Amino acid sequence: MTQVEEPVLSAGEQASTGHLDVEQIQRRTVQTLLGSQMCGGIGLVAGYSVTALLADDITGSKTLAGLAAASLSIGAAIASFPLARIMARSGRRPGLLTGYVLASLGGFFAVLAAITRQFMFLPLGVALVGVGNATNMATRYAAADLAKPERRASTIGLVVAATTIGSGFGSLVSLSVFDPLGRRFGLPDYAGSFLVGALLFLAAAAIVEIRLRPDPLVVAGGVGSNDQDTRLPFSAALGLILANSKARLAVFAMMVSQATMVATMTLTPLHMNDGGQSNGAISIMLFSHILGMYAFSPLVGRLADQLGRYPMLIASGVLCVGGALWAGFTPPEGFIGITGGQTVLGFAWCFGVIAASGLLTDAFPVEQRASVQGAGDMCMMAFGAIAGISAGAIVSYRSYLDLNLAAALLGVALVFAVLFNAATRSGGGQRGRTVFAVTPVYEN
Repeated sequence: MTQVEEPVLSAGEQASTGHLDVEQIQRRTVQTLLGSQMCGGIGLVAGYSVTALLADDITGSKTLAGLAAASLSIGAAIASFPLARIMARSGRRPGLLTGYVLASLGGFFAVLAAITRQFMFLPLGVALVGVGNATNMATRYAAADLAKPERRASTIGLVVAATTIGSGFGSLVSLSVFDPLGRRFGLPDYAGSFLVGALLFLAAAAIVEIRLRPDPLVVAGGVGSNDQDTRLPFSAALGLILANSKARLAVFAMMVSQATMVATMTLTPLHMNDGGQSNGAISIMLFSHILGMYAFSPLVGRLADQLGRYPMLIASGVLCVGGALWAGFTPPEGFIGITGGQTVLGFAWCFGVIAASGLLTDAFPVEQRASVQGAGDMCMMAFGAIAGISAGAIVSYRSYLDLNLAAALLGVALVFAVLFNAATRSGGGQRGRTVFAVTPVYEN
């Protein structure tokens, strides 16, 4: 079947596109992203759930286990901006397709690590799976390309919610179904989870390639025409973020949300395992944490649109402090306390990432968004990678409690950053109510 290339729409062509047509494209886009997110979510969590366990099984080192798990964030950080550059040049579909294919390749490398017992293949494979994480995260911006300004956070929340089904299901069946299935076919422990994940990333790639047409970023005018290159180098995109107070706060909030989630989750399965808790208990904890991250994201998005981004970011910081302290002060054999604390940390991530994503999107015109969003995600993933690597060392040389205390301090820093930003903007002559407005404000 012959494929027809999509034209790059000029501003005039965008204006002439019927209102109903744009709404139809948006509905198709969201439906497509929901499907790819479900597959990508299972693929991501199926492997990530067993990464630290496989690394510890191969090496016997918690530090190396933390490094392997942190490779997911390292891969996501490295890939976030290059994927955004692809999207800025050619649209969302080529970028998402590239990311999912690389993630599938990573799953196969992790299977190779399990079979050969060679640790070097594991962080490489998990880093490529991390490209899938960056791709999953990029779908939230694709969903917002054609959304009305007052609906952006709600739309982001809806697509993020699809990960509940994928990631939640993946966390429940990774150790209980996928791993035993792999052993039934002669694969070693934990290889089955990575193999199924690799196949599901390929399914996500197929959904995007077939269904994400027309490309929402092309329709929105965010892809450069012959006389306009919308691809910004990383330094330029980062400069735009640093020059915009809303964008600075948004990226800092995403960095805190990602770092606290990654740091605590990287070592929690091993912490529970040291306390004698079963694989089933660990799976339930992961499932509950993921529910906190994704299940209520449509509601969080709606609240971010109605109440404003800043109140939701304050809530994220408060939840981060509460969840980290609850989990940290629970002994390793305490299932309820660890699970409850990690679930609250999942809520903190949800509040922070959705509100911050809406705030970052509000801050820039459409032709700058793909590059700026990629730079923001790169900062977020890089800080998460640093936190994940540090987590193993903190637990090895200090304790799981100290790790959670560090996460709580980051939550406190986020609350102060929001209050400082709000006070600064109010003091700059704006009325207090405009600080929490959804209406875009593009700063130089």
